[in-house]
Amino acid sequence: MFTSVLMIEKALTSADVEFVTTLHGDESVAFHVLLQPRGDQADRLLRAIDDVALGELDEAVRERETPEGQAAKPFGERALEVSLQALRVTGSEADGRLIEDHPLDALRAMVGETGADEVIVLTDPHYVEEFFHRDWASRARHKVGVPVLKLFSHSKE
Repeated sequence: MFTSVLMIEKALTSADVEFVTTLHGDESVAFHVLLQPRGDQADRLLRAIDDVALGELDEAVRERETPEGQAAKPFGERALEVSLQALRVTGSEADGRLIEDHPLDALRAMVGETGADEVIVLTDPHYVEEFFHRDWASRARHKVGVPVLKLFSHSKE
């Protein structure tokens, strides 16, 4: 069985689930999911810039309405549970948890605990962070000791 740590920031769509569960053909995969709830207000500006870059001006304006920090935790818990259920429906093993501390520390710990074969970082595009190689995948490649695959999530069903 192949073991993947899957790092996400929102609930998986059906297209995301199909994508990650078919990456290794017919080989069975166990997923250990880490979900990062929305960060604090400092992240809001970067998300708004990404929205503008994607031409999603309405989303940029609505950034103020989205819960941040501790207020985002219940939404994160629900997104994690939905994602785990969706992975299990495909026949994959799946467990997971919310990231409570620094994302890369949580990722490194999960890789060590599970003996993961790979890390999959599945997020929306984050142009500013990616340009400066400050996104999770770029930073994780130097920290976790296993291959890191960066994929873009499907925003809509």
